[in-house]
Amino acid sequence: MALISRPTVRVVLLDDKDRLLLFSSESPRRWYLPGGGLRPGETYEAAAQREIEEETGLANAPIGPEVWRGRPWTANFEGVGYEVHQRYYLARVPAYEISTAGFEAFERSQITGHKWWTLRELTISTDLLRPANLPALVADLLHQGPPVTPTSIDG
Repeated sequence: MALISRPTVRVVLLDDKDRLLLFSSESPRRWYLPGGGLRPGETYEAAAQREIEEETGLANAPIGPEVWRGRPWTANFEGVGYEVHQRYYLARVPAYEISTAGFEAFERSQITGHKWWTLRELTISTDLLRPANLPALVADLLHQGPPVTPTSIDG
């Protein structure tokens, strides 16, 4: 079966308290960054802004540099195979209350919660965090700043 290429964007959304926003899903319980697929003709940066507004209620998020680039991985959704190509962008924002009112139907059916995480909470968590090695990746961002070129990571 041929795979359909699916470009996606994820946003490393850090507030002014250095907390990271993650969403959760069940079966198994996992935590991951906000984001989603690009629409036809949409840039990664535009998709990042759109996804942040839809998923958190924050309009015009200041999308910064691409910090990580995920190695492609495959997924099957409703019988269709996809090769997922993820890019991760940094956005620093003031602390704010998340609004999920803009969730699409699929997001409402899959996302079970959200939380602003401190680096310490990420480090000691036994929950499944995505991307792989998320605590170390966030620690590097907080202590060293964004890399000059995106770092290749496992999604």
